[in-house]
Amino acid sequence: MPESCNSRHFSWLMKSCFPNPQDPTSKPLSPNPIITISIPTATTLSSLSDDLLLECLSRVPSSSLPSVSLVCRRWSLLLHSPSFLYLRRLHHLIHPTIFTLSAPFAASLRLPDGNDANTDGPLWKVASCLPFPVSSLDSLSHARLSAIGSRIYIIGRNEMFCYDVWSGIITSRSSMIHPRKKFATAVLSGKIYVAGGGSRAGAALEEYDPETDTWRVVAHARRRRFGCIGAAVDGVFYVIGGLKIGAALENEVTRAAAAGAEAYVYASTMDLYDVESRAWLRSRAVPGGGCAVAACAVAGYVYILTSHALELSFCRFDARRRGGGGGGGKGFGEWCKIKNPPLPAQVRLDSTVRFSCVGVENKVVLIQVSGCIDDLLRRSGRNVRGLKEGLVLVYDCVSGEWSRGPHLPEVIRRAACVTVEC
Repeated sequence: MPESCNSRHFSWLMKSCFPNPQDPTSKPLSPNPIITISIPTATTLSSLSDDLLLECLSRVPSSSLPSVSLVCRRWSLLLHSPSFLYLRRLHHLIHPTIFTLSAPFAASLRLPDGNDANTDGPLWKVASCLPFPVSSLDSLSHARLSAIGSRIYIIGRNEMFCYDVWSGIITSRSSMIHPRKKFATAVLSGKIYVAGGGSRAGAALEEYDPETDTWRVVAHARRRRFGCIGAAVDGVFYVIGGLKIGAALENEVTRAAAAGAEAYVYASTMDLYDVESRAWLRSRAVPGGGCAVAACAVAGYVYILTSHALELSFCRFDARRRGGGGGGGKGFGEWCKIKNPPLPAQVRLDSTVRFSCVGVENKVVLIQVSGCIDDLLRRSGRNVRGLKEGLVLVYDCVSGEWSRGPHLPEVIRRAACVTVEC
């Protein structure tokens, strides 16, 4: 990849950003009249400042971004900068997209919004784009995905890869300091945080800096967890649910620990880590207890689906610390029980049925990544409900209603999911 650009690149960029007014098929990108600018012949793209170049690049159609990112190193760096994402949001050109990875396949789904003219239902787009290195992960379903801009970081037990959804290029990155499995992860301020994942990882909370490709331990959690889920809102990393391993660091002793064995019990709590102050906040108990099945953050709230006894429970936690607080005295730390997903009553989700939960703008998308609820119904002697593998349910946080989404493609099973801004 060259370091800079030539005049041909500049000519192409200007044509992309400022359509020809004589062409009846071209549409201006803004309602403002097009102003003809006389550009000296000596002007080159490399002579433009980063601010001006970012303004031009931020208006390029999404379909051209894969090619733009490969023009030169400078353009690639600008396209992956926070300023570029900010300008794209300002121009309403950011389209949050759900990506599911199941080696060697990847599938993407963009939910329609109010600006979409296409009235057809959303469909998954499948691409066989994962080369061999990612397939070497012991199991992609046990890996965790984190997205920063257009890049997906695939974090495995002993290795990590970066997948650029624009260019389709996958590169190897530094692995975590402590090998983990079924851990919590979230992105805050352009960095990735991980916690939990078994006794070997101990209580170490690690931070990954994509700029330097380095990991470091920034804190130690109050308790060790396995199978936990991560979310992030307003500078706080939430480590949710899972199995609590052994005694907590706060002298919490269980019966099994007292008997000399390491205890594995459901942790019906959330640990809160403030990234800015580098301090742990007060832990919060999840209402009703039980096992945290799935969780994600949407619009300042943390949504959690739990399974206990023979029923499911769906609730949200008000995580808005900055300018938060809602009507009626509601504010940070408040729990609210909301409408459960349309799943059969008195069905306890076992280890064969797994869900992943991602947030897309003002929606919570619940994706069944493995197992089949109809199989659970058959085993209990009940009638099936047409709830096959790859079930997708969408919760609208504004209307408070659930709806069915398109099922996962058959080739996508035991997948890991994440929302990408692209």
